[in-house]
Amino acid sequence: MRKLSDDLLIESYFKARELNLSPDFIRLIEKEIQRRSLSHRVRVSS
Repeated sequence: MRKLSDDLLIESYFKARELNLSPDFIRLIEKEIQRRSLSHRVRVSS
């Protein structure tokens, strides 16, 4: 996860939700988004 750019991480999050991937996987992405302080980008974009 740490190698993904911020933009790719956010894009991956939305794609994972769109495809109804594993809730555990989505939570993993969410934790990384929070770690990087990008939560505002998810809320604004969703």
